[in-house]
Amino acid sequence: MKLQLALDLVNIQEAKELIREVEEHIDIIEIGTPVIKIEGLKAVTEIKEAFPNLLVLADLKTMDAAAYEVQKASEAKADIVTVLGVAEDESIKGAVAEAKKQGKQVLVDLIAVKDIETRAKELDAFGVDYICVHTGYDLQAVGKNSFADLQTIKGVVKHAKTAIAGGIKLETLPEVISVKPDLVIVGGGIANQDDKKAVAAKMQAMIQQR
Repeated sequence: MKLQLALDLVNIQEAKELIREVEEHIDIIEIGTPVIKIEGLKAVTEIKEAFPNLLVLADLKTMDAAAYEVQKASEAKADIVTVLGVAEDESIKGAVAEAKKQGKQVLVDLIAVKDIETRAKELDAFGVDYICVHTGYDLQAVGKNSFADLQTIKGVVKHAKTAIAGGIKLETLPEVISVKPDLVIVGGGIANQDDKKAVAAKMQAMIQQR
């Protein structure tokens, strides 16, 4: 089980400062969609160059022209690229093919997917590397989470690794890791805390005990 830190509401310099605080306790850095939209793929390149020992995920949330976007993210030194599960099958297959060509990985985000179980089975057959259940900001605001969805995909996915994102905090982490995802994605649960290093260290310790 790995721990990914999602950075959504920062600029490149702020991201670097935050990562320095917690880098020994995380496995993957996610350059969030808002950061990439504002800063561009240079954010991915700069973070990877500053922290070469960490994997870097480019959260492009690609919907179309996926092979091309995976290619460009790979050139920017991303290790993992995200594609939306609601994208066309051909887009996802193209992303997987390009990622394999580049020696990279694809994480498919199930945000807004209505039939989680069916889509997870299909994505698994396409050869994606990660399938992620995700409660976005707007649903978190009304008290939603993806814990039940994680259990659903764990029951049907046979090849891909599973991941969960959305509103995970120190107090809710035990419930998440009891389902044994391969990847736990935390944003504000670390980034918005006063002692980011201490929280990341606690989360890492809890994850490593599973």
